[in-house]
This record gives sequence, C-alpha cells and structure tokens, in this order.
Amino acid sequence: MIEFEGIDQLQEKLSEAGYISDSAINMSLFLSHKMERPLLIEGPPGVGKTEIAKVLSRIHSTNLIRLQCYEGLSADQAIYEWNYQKQLISLKMMEVENMTLDEKESIIYQDDYLLKRPLLDSISQSIPPVLLIDEVDRSDEEFESYLLEILSDWQISIPEIGTVKAKSKPIVIITSNRQRELSDALRRRCFYIWIDYPDFDKEIKIVRKKVPEIDTQLGEQICRFMQEVRLLKIEKVPGIAETLDWAQSLATLHIDHLTPEIVQSTLGIVLKDWKDIRNTSLSLSELLEKTGVIQKIK
Repeated sequence: MIEFEGIDQLQEKLSEAGYISDSAINMSLFLSHKMERPLLIEGPPGVGKTEIAKVLSRIHSTNLIRLQCYEGLSADQAIYEWNYQKQLISLKMMEVENMTLDEKESIIYQDDYLLKRPLLDSISQSIPPVLLIDEVDRSDEEFESYLLEILSDWQISIPEIGTVKAKSKPIVIITSNRQRELSDALRRRCFYIWIDYPDFDKEIKIVRKKVPEIDTQLGEQICRFMQEVRLLKIEKVPGIAETLDWAQSLATLHIDHLTPEIVQSTLGIVLKDWKDIRNTSLSLSELLEKTGVIQKIK
C-alpha cells in the first residue's frame, strides 16, 4: 500500500496509471486516503467515476472488489450467505454420530461454510483492497442501512457467529449517477466529489493519453464535436467513455479528419438512443460548423 507524501505524488501516480485528473479529484482522493474515509463520487454516466477505483487498485497493486448495485440487491448477495448445500451434506454425514444440536451447529456455522460476498470479502483480507460500490443509487434505500455498519465501524454482524471485524480497512469508492437521492446517513460517512463532463482541454488530454495513435486534428475535432453535442437537448448525453470509443474506432479506420459522411455513419458509437440520433442528425450541419469541420472541407 503506497503512502502518498503529498498531492503531487498522487497526481503523478494517477497520470502514470493513465488517469487524467484535476485538482479537485486529487484533493478528494488524497484526503480520503489519509483519513481512511470512503469517497462518494457522483456525476453523470461515463465521466470516469468507476475508472478511479480501477486506477487506485493498479497504483496500490491490490485487489479490486466490485459490488455492482441494482434494484432488489439483498444482504445475501452483497455481504454473505451460508453454503446451504455443504451444510446439508455435513448434517447428513453427522446422522451416524451421536451429536447434540449445539454440537452440530458449532460445526456447520464455521468459516468453511461461509460464502463471502463483496462487502465481507473486502474486510477479510490482510492487504487492504479497493472496494468499489458501483451505482449505489440503483439499490433500494433498505440496502444503504447494510452499508452503515461497515462504513462506520468496519465490521459486519453475523448472527450465527458474531461480529467480524476488519483485518484491514479497504479503500472505499462509492459511485452514484443520482438516479435517486441518497440518505444523509450514508453521505455523512463519506467524503464527496462531483465529477462532471470534462471541458475541451481535459477531454483532449484524455483522448491523447488513451488513444495515442490518433491524428492530432481528428482528436481535436472529435472533442469539439462532443462538447457541442452535450449542449443539445438529448435523452442520453454521451460521456468520455463514448468519446474514447469514437476516437478509437476512427483511429482504427485510419481516418485523420471528420467529414459529415463519417459523422453521420458513426453516430451510433456516440449516441445510444434513436431519438437522439435523429435529433442530432437534424442539427448536424450546425454542429459541424461550430466544430470547424465544414470549413475544412469547403
């Protein structure tokens, strides 16, 4: 586990791992690491929230344990459950032995019969892992109550065997797309940062870092186009993930500049809703003019 001497060292490590950050992200990551507090990251989809956890696991050379949240997520799926089949087999084998119920329970409620799900697994490791609780806003409000004991006391209560305390505190990254409002109790236990869509300068840095083979002119045109598309009234605004997909696709085709035909034929990489594609196609000439594409092909 790396102990960062300062924010500059953290920023350097992030850059080496391929993540283009900014001062707000650097400060939030540094303080949450130093003070061992979970970091709640909110923002629109595709802006790099999940990527932060992946990068941290690479920087620290530790495991990434990911809990993907969804509606109906239960404690059994997120924390632990007993291996009932193994327990039944053991009980069957005990039938020939003269054992009391307490003796049988003392055997089948041991660690060997426990299936550790992401939350329990994350506090059971000797080397602190990175625990990613992804899209927590998709889970039910009831699920948040399961998180509070872990995030407050770094322990989990299991009725059959008692309280399991953390061997080491994981680095916790919690992401949310704001599908619903999170509880104040959860927010109080976390440091917080909002990550928005990148401005042009940051987006072009990301593209050049992630797609180094891309033509300079093409990279700039793509990023300017994406900046303009995000100003439109569309249902699913494309994030940096779509920018990188588009840049990689066009670089693979050895394209060095945008044309109206290329943009029209590849809009499905950028936009993932047919109404958005239709509405963007209607405004394509204006978008390309603002991007500077039309002037280059006149």
